[in-house]
Amino acid sequence: MSLIDVIAGPYAFKARFEDDNAPATCAKFRTLLPYHERIIHVRWSGEGCWIPLGDLDLELPFENHTSYPAPGQFLLYPGGISETEILLAYGGVRFASKMGQLAGNHFLTVVEGAENLLALGKLVLWSGAQDIVFKVP
Repeated sequence: MSLIDVIAGPYAFKARFEDDNAPATCAKFRTLLPYHERIIHVRWSGEGCWIPLGDLDLELPFENHTSYPAPGQFLLYPGGISETEILLAYGGVRFASKMGQLAGNHFLTVVEGAENLLALGKLVLWSGAQDIVFKVP
């Protein structure tokens, strides 16, 4: 199992790379580590937080993609009809943008700390953007 540390706001999580189902996405994301950004609440998707990446072209195919991630699943939308982004579901999500429904590559799954996902989501919703760091343990 290939794990990564994710620190978002005051919460720490361990997540598993989904190498078997999203090998290209996992490999590309590893080249970005350690990755520091800010996470904000989604606008159209429901109970999720996201990292907007604008027109960043990661040259990724769609793989292991879904519009309905479960809580604790990270999606990477490689761009196309909407901007490139990373999404974390903390509750019910139907992944979408102002362009309509999207599907993103499920590449990470929280395996430790999932009990804090709802608290993180509420913190981001009510208090605004939070720092997020992805790093190798």
